[in-house]
Amino acid sequence: MTQIINTVFEAQKQNKYALRLSTATERIDKLHLLKLTIEKYKSEIYGALQTDLRKSKFETAVTELIFISSEIDFAIKNLRSWMEPGYAAKSIVNFMARNRIYYEPKGVCLIISPWNYPFQLTMSPLISAIAAGNCVILKPSEFSSATSAVIAKIIKAAFNKNEIACFEGDESVSRTLLELPFDHIFFTGSTAVGKIVMKAAAAHLTSVTLELGGKSPVIIDETAKIKNAATKIAWGKLINAGQTCIAPDYVLIHESKIEEFISFYKSAAQDMFLNKNGLINESAYAKIINIRHFDRLTALIKDAVNKGAEIAWGGDSVLLEHTIYPTILRNVDFDCKIMQEEIFGPVLPVIPYTNPDTPIRMINEKSKPLAIYIFSESKANIKHLLKSTSSGGACVNDVLIHISNSHLPFGGANESGTGSCHGIFGFKTFSHERAVVFQSSMNISKMIYPPYDKKGWVLKILEKLM
Repeated sequence: MTQIINTVFEAQKQNKYALRLSTATERIDKLHLLKLTIEKYKSEIYGALQTDLRKSKFETAVTELIFISSEIDFAIKNLRSWMEPGYAAKSIVNFMARNRIYYEPKGVCLIISPWNYPFQLTMSPLISAIAAGNCVILKPSEFSSATSAVIAKIIKAAFNKNEIACFEGDESVSRTLLELPFDHIFFTGSTAVGKIVMKAAAAHLTSVTLELGGKSPVIIDETAKIKNAATKIAWGKLINAGQTCIAPDYVLIHESKIEEFISFYKSAAQDMFLNKNGLINESAYAKIINIRHFDRLTALIKDAVNKGAEIAWGGDSVLLEHTIYPTILRNVDFDCKIMQEEIFGPVLPVIPYTNPDTPIRMINEKSKPLAIYIFSESKANIKHLLKSTSSGGACVNDVLIHISNSHLPFGGANESGTGSCHGIFGFKTFSHERAVVFQSSMNISKMIYPPYDKKGWVLKILEKLM
């Protein structure tokens, strides 16, 4: 495998110079081809995500296929304008010059994608890399092996290996790839692995984009419309069985609203994901990816309960089906593991507060989250919460939806990631912004260069302009 990877990498290194010269039309044609090939394999994608995560056809359509189709269309529509050199203002010392920003492909890029949205989170950065004119090697997750196999088929059918290639396999394949001097690495996954990727990239001074995770909090104040909030949070928390990097991780709620919230959350979750007999609706509710993550989640619940937490609802699990029921925890000790690590599952700690500064303090004591969600009808409260906290992104009176707008940058901050993607932000991520100055052909050196300013007139003028 190492020899094959090295051969493909060297072929892409040679080909990147040709791709640098590719036109907008040529790149758009490649995006059209990618979309057509995805459509050809659509039924296999549905089947693979059912196998890997028990995703329903509806959930796969909304969160994977339609998402990617829309992103391809957006890139095709806007690529010509993205590729046009940007204008920059003149400065005092080059007032006779024209200043431009050229967008150059970075070269040979590595995309390492995760298992939770295995199709979407592989194809999304690939679209940006193609739009920017790069060669790409993809490494999809071995945990979602059925989807990885379909991705490999799509790439093989649509592209030559010297432009885009896909390597399946375990972490040893990732290690082999990370030893190579890529021009850019785009990684989506856990913070712990993100640190490994960044360390490997540093050996070659390779630029990186890290889409990580973290504990994305929800703040619900006393003015919020609780039924609306609970319904949206239940959907955002429980879609893909909570295995979403921007899923609501825990709820900080004014103590006067906690009982009402729990009641509405239970009702919404039952309507969306449970049958009338109270059992999981397997045609609507995803499973936990594997036994390791199943055991991790059940251990988090057990640890919280052992330290005094109360299971307000749920808590059941079915090992053979890798299913953990929607669960609400209350009276959670802040020292328990579930409050220290990203949950990444359908378990929701609900924590009451009375002092409005408490949510701000709790959030700021932790690493910057990938997202913050605020539910409030008070403009003053919303403004204060946004100003007093930091996160990769934020939604007010909703959850998750910021990721669906290609006009917005999506990314983390510090431990929740670095860099951004989607739309022009993804195009720029895979591009080098090259500053180019077109100076006037006039000989102006005698006017502006110090050796010729013997009387100091130019210096006096410049000082007045400072």
